[in-house]
Amino acid sequence: MATMNAALWRRLDQPGHDACRLSQVKEGWRLEGTAVFLDEQSPAKLTYTVMCDGGWQSQSGRVSGWIGPRTVDFEIWRTTAGVWMLNGRPVPELEHCLDLDYGFTPATNALVLRRLALSPGQTADAPAAWFDPAEGTLILLPQHYERRSESTYGYESPTAGYAAELEIHPNGFARRYPGLWDMEE
Repeated sequence: MATMNAALWRRLDQPGHDACRLSQVKEGWRLEGTAVFLDEQSPAKLTYTVMCDGGWQSQSGRVSGWIGPRTVDFEIWRTTAGVWMLNGRPVPELEHCLDLDYGFTPATNALVLRRLALSPGQTADAPAAWFDPAEGTLILLPQHYERRSESTYGYESPTAGYAAELEIHPNGFARRYPGLWDMEE
């Protein structure tokens, strides 16, 4: 396994950090990392992975660790028919989602940006299967990306009530995620 890129972020909206690396593997790509943060005043530690095929479509993921006193252990995968599964149970109405997004880390945005491969001036909608470990749910997250320059993207998620200009590091990860994350360089 050859490591392609790595990143470390500092959380801005509450105490926390996230570290990850992206590696090329036989099946495609593997994103793996660990986030430590406060979740509603409880310390949390989550280790995560996302596996993508060669075209950057998310195939599976895992999140494990703890949030306060509660153990977290979730396995997520997409069947060949496009059905998303959460701990062995199908999650309906996500079949059109090609990306797995974890709400507690900025790392998963790099995967969708690579899959979209937008040129400056291009836009795309990229609805994602969004995982919330505190609730243990996988839901639809509408997302819209607009590549504004070689290193910036307009990002909007209307259901999350978030819109910002993301600054992207040359390694493909978000350098600045306004109000939420800053990369430690």
